[in-house]
Amino acid sequence: MTAAARPFSRGWLLASCVPTLIVLGMAFSVPRSPQPAAAAPAPAAADMAGMPGMAPPQAAAPARGLASEQDGYRLALETTTPPVRFTITGPDGAPVTDLTVHQTKKLHFYAIRTDLTGFQHLHPEQAADGSWTADLAPLAPGTWRLYADFIPATGAHSPEYVLSRTVTVPGEAAPVPLPAPAERTTVDGYTVTLRAQPMAGAYQLTASLEQDGRPVTDLQPYLDSYAHLSAFHEGDQALAHLHPANAVTGDDGGPTLTFQAMLPESGDWRVFLQFQTAGRLHTAELTLRIS
Repeated sequence: MTAAARPFSRGWLLASCVPTLIVLGMAFSVPRSPQPAAAAPAPAAADMAGMPGMAPPQAAAPARGLASEQDGYRLALETTTPPVRFTITGPDGAPVTDLTVHQTKKLHFYAIRTDLTGFQHLHPEQAADGSWTADLAPLAPGTWRLYADFIPATGAHSPEYVLSRTVTVPGEAAPVPLPAPAERTTVDGYTVTLRAQPMAGAYQLTASLEQDGRPVTDLQPYLDSYAHLSAFHEGDQALAHLHPANAVTGDDGGPTLTFQAMLPESGDWRVFLQFQTAGRLHTAELTLRIS
């Protein structure tokens, strides 16, 4: 993967989301921020430290959500007690306080462990000083990557950024093997089927939902769409974040949702599909293999 971090168009694949960080009573050691080079920088070795089984990204594919700094914007985790507190600074070095609302939020925050477990997707609150707080649930021992997804309010065509940092939770880590690829999974009584079809250098992902053998047709809007899909690439934790193309008309979404995704990295992706019914958010998990 080339490590050059790039802004991504909205609604498609997103990628690219030092001290001691204490989260919920556990000390996090935060690797030193990688220093991007002028040409095509790779994430610094310090940012990859303590990540079992992780190889440096290959130079051939674009890095997605694996840098802590891009175009002068920087994600800085602060030493604090829970909840997690962080700041995004701009090219002038000052905290960025003017962000564009996208998918109903000014900032999206993700957490995933090296073995692609423990997925969390939050929407932090910003304080008057420009800092953010994210109420992460307790994190198991091991190495985690934390992502911040935002759009600076710098104009009509401001790019979207996904910056990330790794943190290590002390303790004896118990890695969980990645589940085998499967098209179908069940969560909260709902059966979710996800299929990937190659098309024009990208992939069309189709998700179908059933409950008790009947098609689901009562999906409610969640973040301005009928579902939210996050996928993490095994080995480097590159991030894909997308929404279905289906038009939102009310609480009558489903049973089939269609996503368009650029997934250039082959291999296994751990997919987290979030959808809402009757005011409750559900998260379906499965492994998708891309060849």
